[in-house]
Amino acid sequence: MPSTMQTPPPQNAVLDSAHVGDIQGAFGTIPVGDDAARTKLSAKLKTLLAIVGPGLIVMVGDNDAGAFGTYTQAGQNYGYSLLWTLLLLVPVLYVNQEMVLRLGAVTGVGHARLILERFGKFWGAFSVIDLFLLNALTIVTEFIGISLGLSYLGLPQIPGVIIAAVVIIAAASTGSFRRFERLCMFLIFGSLILVPLAFLAHPSLTEVARGFFVPGLPAGAELSTVMLLIIGIVGTTVAPWQLFFQQSYIIDKRITPRFIPYEKVDLWVGIVIVVIGGAILMAVPAAVFAGQPEFGNFTDAAGVAAGIGKYVGKVAGILFAIALIDASIIGAAAVGLSTSYALGDTLGLKHSLHRKVRDAKGFYAVFAGLLLVAAAVVVLPGSPLGLITVGVQVLAGVLLPSATVFLLLLCNDKEVLGPWVNGRWLNVFTSAVIAVLVILSLVLTASVIFPSITSGQIVLILAAGGALSVAVGVAFGIWRLRHPAPAAPAVARGDRAGWRMPPLALLNPPKLSTGRRLGLSVLRGYLLIAMILVIVRVVQLALGH
Repeated sequence: MPSTMQTPPPQNAVLDSAHVGDIQGAFGTIPVGDDAARTKLSAKLKTLLAIVGPGLIVMVGDNDAGAFGTYTQAGQNYGYSLLWTLLLLVPVLYVNQEMVLRLGAVTGVGHARLILERFGKFWGAFSVIDLFLLNALTIVTEFIGISLGLSYLGLPQIPGVIIAAVVIIAAASTGSFRRFERLCMFLIFGSLILVPLAFLAHPSLTEVARGFFVPGLPAGAELSTVMLLIIGIVGTTVAPWQLFFQQSYIIDKRITPRFIPYEKVDLWVGIVIVVIGGAILMAVPAAVFAGQPEFGNFTDAAGVAAGIGKYVGKVAGILFAIALIDASIIGAAAVGLSTSYALGDTLGLKHSLHRKVRDAKGFYAVFAGLLLVAAAVVVLPGSPLGLITVGVQVLAGVLLPSATVFLLLLCNDKEVLGPWVNGRWLNVFTSAVIAVLVILSLVLTASVIFPSITSGQIVLILAAGGALSVAVGVAFGIWRLRHPAPAAPAVARGDRAGWRMPPLALLNPPKLSTGRRLGLSVLRGYLLIAMILVIVRVVQLALGH
């Protein structure tokens, strides 16, 4: 069915007219204005098939080249003992991505633009600039993954990396949202190649179950090393680009509040796939390298592929390499789009996959430029690829707490979400997550600046950060009991599904309390200092100091 293009109604804040019209998913279409009740199971399934996509893509894109490296390192060096971290991250993944899907469907405005409008130019510019830098480095790691996979398969790396970049750019530049999403679904189906790999490697189901449900640290391992790997798992599983991508992709897919329940199902399916994939990536090396000289001596994903080929068989090694290339392509496409969406939203450019290249030149130019530069960095002899990989992990760890802070503040902004604002317990849980992320960010930053940091010092940071977080939480809880927040606007349940954020110009200015202003100032100072120190340390490493 052809797209229904029309100017968005004045009561909505949609910034690009291409974001209004039929929902054109990979597996179905929902006409604009379709508000019919879905009472039959067949109708619900048909609707779900049309909606499915944003949650699947953002979650499967999360198991990218960085995840392949981090998860397989955990399995090769520590066996099954860190599988529990994946289950621990499930509620964090769901809560973060559920909040951005709600923001996207209700507001029609991207994450970076909302930060700019509600918190000022500094934070708006900071959110876009740090996202741009971090995403650019992340895309480089995706092409490193493609290069490693091609190397194992015996294919030429330089032309292979360039061809991959051109294919990704071409797939996103057809002017057809549905065509792009169908390609993503094909790649997502391709990621399931990890399942037969698991059967070939025969990991112990008993050990997998114990690793999942009995949390613990590897016996005899250095605490500081294990903690940094756990932080790496958190950073690669819960990344800032995911927030920006899913919110904008939901807007581009034209999903409205009426279909939020279906999009939540889509998100859960994606989370299940990402956890299964992560578990396989940990369990397979744990089984393959157990009792072998390579156990505890992780090098990179290519080394894992070589070990799988050596101990399991050539077919298994080929499956791993293909899965790595597949995951890296999905990751590069999603991370690149999150940047293009954010810049388009903030700068007022046309920014939609529904538009042809000639109709959204800036949007596609940013996307193509990022991918081509990243591919060039990877194929350029002498590029510091190892330092780039380290830089991505560290910057992601430093920046993630700030991204989650603004996500929480936006989801409590009644001007923005009206009757869709967070409930009390969701706020409590998210605040606890932010506290943990800040503490882990401190540990990661300290470990980069002071490479000789000891296990005792890491424990001290964790204990001090935990005690301070509890004290702040208790103090805020007491203050909130004495000064309860005003209730959200009363909207009938039936009308809630049709509530959209008004145009940005009609919103009342945000009311930031003294405590919030102080907190944002402290966060600003920490981020600036941490980023400067990390950059200085990375430069020192690059210069050989």
